[in-house]
Amino acid sequence: MNNELRRFKAEVFQALAHPTRIAIVEALRGGEKSAGQLIEELGLEQANASQHFTVLRTKQVVINRKEGNQVFYSLRDPVLIEVLDILKRYFFSQFSQTMSRMEEIRMAEETRK
Repeated sequence: MNNELRRFKAEVFQALAHPTRIAIVEALRGGEKSAGQLIEELGLEQANASQHFTVLRTKQVVINRKEGNQVFYSLRDPVLIEVLDILKRYFFSQFSQTMSRMEEIRMAEETRK
């Protein structure tokens, strides 16, 4: 069971392993959007966006439905947004620590002068 869970986690992270795919997921935070809306909102090329949509669908991060000639996407489970929010907090925590260290180094160098 542990290996299956780790494999599942790895697949989700593989699906999110590109900034464009993360942007798509974040753009779906508020709910369903058409492929056209996502492409326009994120400034994507059609062919490139289609590849990213395919990865997200294959890894079951998003679901899609067709209405006429439009395809609409939504998150399979909005809890994924919580994961991205946690990663955002982690990023800012790391960034803050790095900035503090740099400030300490700068002050130490000024003290030596």
